[in-house]
Amino acid sequence: MIYFDNSATTKPDQSVLETFIKASTRFFANPSSLHYPGMEAERFLEKARQQIASLCRVSAEEIIFTGGGTESNNLAIKGAAYFYKNRGRHIITTAIEHPSVFETCRDLEKEGFRITYVKPDANGAIQAADVQQAITDDTILVSVMHVNNETGAIQPVEEIGRMLDAYPQILFHVDAVQGFGKVPLDLLKSGVQLMSVSGHKLHGLKGTGFLYKQRSVNLAPLLSGGGQERGLRSGTEQTAGAASLAKAVRLAMETDMNPVLEITRWIYKELAGRPDFVIHTPISQAAPHILSVSIKGTKGEVLVHALEKKNIIVSTTSACSSKQAKPSRVLQKMGVNNDLAAAAIRISLSAGNTIQEAEQFIEALDRIVPTLVKKRNERI
Repeated sequence: MIYFDNSATTKPDQSVLETFIKASTRFFANPSSLHYPGMEAERFLEKARQQIASLCRVSAEEIIFTGGGTESNNLAIKGAAYFYKNRGRHIITTAIEHPSVFETCRDLEKEGFRITYVKPDANGAIQAADVQQAITDDTILVSVMHVNNETGAIQPVEEIGRMLDAYPQILFHVDAVQGFGKVPLDLLKSGVQLMSVSGHKLHGLKGTGFLYKQRSVNLAPLLSGGGQERGLRSGTEQTAGAASLAKAVRLAMETDMNPVLEITRWIYKELAGRPDFVIHTPISQAAPHILSVSIKGTKGEVLVHALEKKNIIVSTTSACSSKQAKPSRVLQKMGVNNDLAAAAIRISLSAGNTIQEAEQFIEALDRIVPTLVKKRNERI
């Protein structure tokens, strides 16, 4: 199988699985318990927290373990909104966010918060000036993704962060789920105060993730209970999950993404020369692992299944949206027409992919696409 859907999820690294099994076997006790096995599990949990903090160059107390990117995004956005609602009720985000941010903001709108959705340019990037223009005296939070999960477009996070230095009352949250370990981001230089990360995008395990929360930031917890994770995420801590996440984070930081970029650019050049193909990814301003492309006269889901029959796995839009069978909201906001937005597929690579797989993918497209276009024209 050729797996080109790594933005949806990655295959867990063998060393991550081994870490999880070892930790589950030895440190199975509840880290909140007072007995020796519990205290031993707590020390192991804190060791994982310290490892991640060290890799991110932040303090251990600023790492909050969560169940993944969606929970981290919800905790950051809703937690900030609820805690600082007496300061203001205006939030700025973008029109191209992942559903876990976009729908969270829609929920807050129903609760009386005002949300500004900044639109991207034709390359899928927002402008820092547009974010600044949206700021009001009532603004309490700006939430911008680092890398778009559909197009791979890198957002100007550092520029936005520098601009927000002049607005100390506004918090800055970044959904780094697609960019972490792939596109460098200096938390301190960029002024990011909240950052969401998911383990299963890093060859870690599903159900693992963390939220970086700058120590000066306060959040209202979304879960009530025993007050674990410094009162922000009640529930028995997932010690083995945290250890496996620390392993995945370290591997991601050590991975050279240049070979992945070379393969992505090779695919881009191959597709750019075909008249029926429209590429939506701004290759010079995008993450190294994502490529979004539409084939005129086809439907994205039809092409996905046709490639699947050739044992090649790609996706349409975000995995969280792909079953809705709707044109991509992200592409629509970029000005792409509905037909092309519905025809888009996403190719997303990892360090485990090869140029030989890319060649087989292109060969398969050259066999499949003319047939699909012909069938569609016959129906018309």
